[in-house]
Amino acid sequence: MQVNAGHVDGTDIGPMITPQAKQRAEDLIQSAIDEGADVLLDGRGVVVPGYETGNFLGPTVIANATGDMQCYREEIFGPVLVCVNVDTLEEAIAFTNANPYGNGCALFTSNGGAARKYRHEIDVGQVGINVPIPVPLPFFSFTGSRASIRGDLNFYGKTGVQFFTNLKTVVSQWKFDETTVSKKATTAMPTMN
Repeated sequence: MQVNAGHVDGTDIGPMITPQAKQRAEDLIQSAIDEGADVLLDGRGVVVPGYETGNFLGPTVIANATGDMQCYREEIFGPVLVCVNVDTLEEAIAFTNANPYGNGCALFTSNGGAARKYRHEIDVGQVGINVPIPVPLPFFSFTGSRASIRGDLNFYGKTGVQFFTNLKTVVSQWKFDETTVSKKATTAMPTMN
């Protein structure tokens, strides 16, 4: 994957939003190492020519993490994949549902029954079946749940449109001049006429 400035053609991963966000992600990667996980791909230390002081973090894969590790307990919000091993589908569902966050997850399987069970029992807002987590795009809502969202509205999809739309209710009554209208106007409810 190509790490570069976001406006450069061919860029797969742009910079983190702030130096603090980059440092936070790097600290979480280091915490994974310190707590015994294996970093199979380390994206720290990426330097992009022309942007040497940029907030770049390359793709990172952390394997053999556990639920008590800081890298799993906190949402990283960077190009970091944290892999946790479980033995059964039921254990995977229970493990994921026990996390306070509910942003999204994915299941890769050839078993339709397992996919259906997972989809129905997993308590997150975005679920991918045989595809990576569906990134929220304007045509469908970001549907993170639990501690992964604040407030009651999302900024994508229907709720995003509603958020940026000013609704208006207009109630009006017109008194007709009998000389210009052949039928007399009434203010009674239509069902009461």
